[in-house]
Amino acid sequence: MSDPPETSLRATLEALLFAAPEPLTPAEIREVLPDATPEQIERELAALSKDYEQPGRGVRISFAAGGYRITTRREQSGALERLFQSRNRSRMSQAALETLAVVAYRQPITGPEIQELRGVNSQGVLKTLLDRRLIRILGRKAVVGRPLLYGTTRDFLLHFELGSLTELPKVEELQEALPEPAEQASLNGAARQTAPASDETITVSAEPAEEDEAGELEPHP
Repeated sequence: MSDPPETSLRATLEALLFAAPEPLTPAEIREVLPDATPEQIERELAALSKDYEQPGRGVRISFAAGGYRITTRREQSGALERLFQSRNRSRMSQAALETLAVVAYRQPITGPEIQELRGVNSQGVLKTLLDRRLIRILGRKAVVGRPLLYGTTRDFLLHFELGSLTELPKVEELQEALPEPAEQASLNGAARQTAPASDETITVSAEPAEEDEAGELEPHP
């Protein structure tokens, strides 16, 4: 006896979310399942998400960066952290987290502006964040010296399970996790300006960055 259509669709959606390396957008799901209506897909995704919310489950369905994916539950963070540590996967330093917060709240922002906020040279930390694909080079600011502008990436949204930058937590919420006065001051400064700069101040490049002779990351023209 074959499964009911809804059960079959639900199982297919579960398999797609499990196998997909990136979150699946509603449009991508409809493309893969042309025989299912948008209403059926939405209903079965909701039912599948409810199934995963049952007690005793280690994963759940989440929506981030415009798509659905299967993620681990926060209660399992301790075991997962031990797993990653056992595989020698390095965690981000406090300096990297602080710099990333400044970029997230003040983007587009230049290296000198980040240094002014943090009070220390952040060039090495910025390279680490670029290597991890949590930030990217947007272009150059139209001021003397034309410093590079930095902003966050789609991987940043995925890492922190954000649908968009508008879902960034308020600084007050971050301060609870960062009790040191210096860290609070940095985050307070980062949150004061979140509006993007105008097109006149940014030259956006779609090409990947490369290092110039001075070791600075340079966008292709």
